[in-house]
Amino acid sequence: MGGLSIWHWLIVLVVVLLLFGTNKVSGLMGEFGKGIKNFKQSVSDDDKKPDASMANPGTLPPITDPQKTTVNQG
Repeated sequence: MGGLSIWHWLIVLVVVLLLFGTNKVSGLMGEFGKGIKNFKQSVSDDDKKPDASMANPGTLPPITDPQKTTVNQG
């Protein structure tokens, strides 16, 4: 009691197919599959792209000395 057996899931599947029809269910599953595929592709693309800050580690931004900066109080 409390758990759903395979028969319960089969009955739920039959009811869903009767309510929505096979075309809507297959179309929905196709869109779901395309979404998963696009997600995996974007994750793998992000892994391949190097970070812009790590593109040339020999180049660092100039260091400014806060004591040498002047503020125009004019």
